[in-house]
Amino acid sequence: MEKLIYLDNAATAWPKPESVYDFALDFYRKTGVNPGRSGFDMAIEAGNIVEDLRRRLTRFFGGDETHPERLCFGYNATDALNLIIYGLVGQGDHVVTTNLEHNSVIRPVNHMVRDFGAEATYVRFNAQGYIDPEDVKKAIKSNTKLVMINHGSNVLGTVQPLKEIGAICKDKGILFGTDTSQTAGVVPINMQEMNIDVLAFTGHKSLMGFTGIGGLCVRKHVEIKQTRSGGTGVRSAYPYHLEEYPFRMEYGTPNMVGVASLYAGQDWISKQGLQNIHHQEMKLAKRLIDGFRNIDRVEIYGCDVLENHLSTITMNILGMEAGDVGIMLDVDYSIATRTGLHCAPLVHDQIGIIKIHGGVRFSIGAFNTEEDVDAAIAAVAEIAKRVKK
Repeated sequence: MEKLIYLDNAATAWPKPESVYDFALDFYRKTGVNPGRSGFDMAIEAGNIVEDLRRRLTRFFGGDETHPERLCFGYNATDALNLIIYGLVGQGDHVVTTNLEHNSVIRPVNHMVRDFGAEATYVRFNAQGYIDPEDVKKAIKSNTKLVMINHGSNVLGTVQPLKEIGAICKDKGILFGTDTSQTAGVVPINMQEMNIDVLAFTGHKSLMGFTGIGGLCVRKHVEIKQTRSGGTGVRSAYPYHLEEYPFRMEYGTPNMVGVASLYAGQDWISKQGLQNIHHQEMKLAKRLIDGFRNIDRVEIYGCDVLENHLSTITMNILGMEAGDVGIMLDVDYSIATRTGLHCAPLVHDQIGIIKIHGGVRFSIGAFNTEEDVDAAIAAVAEIAKRVKK
């Protein structure tokens, strides 16, 4: 079988570093018990890695280091964003968000509007794929409760000016949240410097963890309403869910193999350096974009400016369905991409490709090479020649 060229890292980073596989498996073999529920040594050791990871990720995100308990674990960013949106927005409240969002924001916001009487404004991005902070400012109303902005677009790859938007929110006394699914582990994030009040993250992308682990980081002045309840392993006689963090946002047994993978992922990222990871990915992204621009009938979206950008490129071959191009890349060239609307329909609608079923997304990761990129360019060039003129 021909070697797979994996260019779908925006969906999940693959492969993971060998050190992540090794550490997570070894930890789970030796210490894969329920933390915080028992007093024997293995349970204590499992609990220690959970608490240590809270501290590490709080520092990594620039959160309140004196309050690591406000780094709460969940399934993924979608899980965290549901906790944030349903826990902060109520009847009569207004949410400002954008056309860049993933369905993990769009759908909870729309449910709050339809089912609970909230309001929402979706801010458009400019021709280069960026949100203008002034447009966010103009969208804010007297009843605005939350501004929720996607840090990095999973379609266009553009990284938004969170610091400037956060400053506007802070000045107006409005909570500011962000989805870091595409940026955590590749772009520096500092909640305090960027005036971010609450942040959602997922572990299985550039944080180099496994699927099924993610969470949220909540600044000490923010209180999110509880929308779930269950076991915590603490104060079991109390008839209601605990109000203190992290239990306020955590329910049931945590994903310990996921925790171990994230812990090892932090070691790998620290060793590589965020700047080095991003520089290498963007070097390959530029090579891919330059190659595509030399191919007739290829249209690229949101890559006019590569400053404040991720290594995610969405394109189409004019005259061909995106899904057909993706199948050809997979079957004929063993190149894995993602086609369609990428769970972000408003982006595709605004750039005018929703009616043609979206685009073909190439997302470069930490383990891709120049040879991978050149193979993708050559494959697209060959496929483009098949278009009937």
